[in-house]
Amino acid sequence: TCFLWNVLLWEALIPMAVIGAQVLSKVGDSVLLVAEHPPGFQVREAIWRSLWPSEELLATFFRGSLETLYHSRFLGRAQLHSNLSLELGPLQSRDSGNFSVLMVDTGGRAWTQTLQLKVYDAVPRPTVQVFIAVAGDAEPLKTCQAFLSCWAPNISDITYSWRREGTVDFGVEPQSLFTDGQVLSVSLGLGDKDVAYSCIVSNPVSWDLATVTPWESCHHEAAPGNASYKDMLLVVVPISLLLFLVGLFFAWHCGLCSGKKKRDACTDRVAAETENPLV
Repeated sequence: TCFLWNVLLWEALIPMAVIGAQVLSKVGDSVLLVAEHPPGFQVREAIWRSLWPSEELLATFFRGSLETLYHSRFLGRAQLHSNLSLELGPLQSRDSGNFSVLMVDTGGRAWTQTLQLKVYDAVPRPTVQVFIAVAGDAEPLKTCQAFLSCWAPNISDITYSWRREGTVDFGVEPQSLFTDGQVLSVSLGLGDKDVAYSCIVSNPVSWDLATVTPWESCHHEAAPGNASYKDMLLVVVPISLLLFLVGLFFAWHCGLCSGKKKRDACTDRVAAETENPLV
């Protein structure tokens, strides 16, 4: 206890150098927060703390003894090495935050180092769907307009990029990209039958990809007996509209007939009362 109070007092009263750094890692991995100090700085005591999202004591070095058994969210997941670097793991997504190590040398000088830890989820393999706009009947297999849609679960800081495989310039034209890079538009000819495209999904610590050959879908959509999504819309939409209009007409006709029946009943009743007045 006295040691901790002395450390906090040194931190408040003694000038010290502060270094900021960012450390990136992913869920399930371990990360090493390296304690650095100036040359000739002989560490006598040190204390590691979590500053944000909550202030917690994580590890200490005092009189040659390393201690990490403090009740924090890292209890059982923290290891203090002999060089005073702190290892944390396996990491969880909630472990992101700010950390500091305060070191005091044999002459009473203090040195503080702050680090920001950012923990990311590992990027899963994306899913790529191919949507085809089939050419006219005159030349169904000569050209093909395809839209490649790439999707990965919604995790933080994902970026999408595309690569045309088998070419010197692996990139794609920016004007062919839509929806922040998730959709790629490609025009294919007979010479592109074996051309493959890869969707690459990445964040700062991991990446994965999925590869498709769009021409295979072009051939499938253009084959006899197969209809493209546009052909299906041309059939489904008119039929749905026709059924809606028939239902609307039927409802209007029923309402009209119901009103006519009520008027006829009322007329018959008035006629009966006229023919047989009460005495």
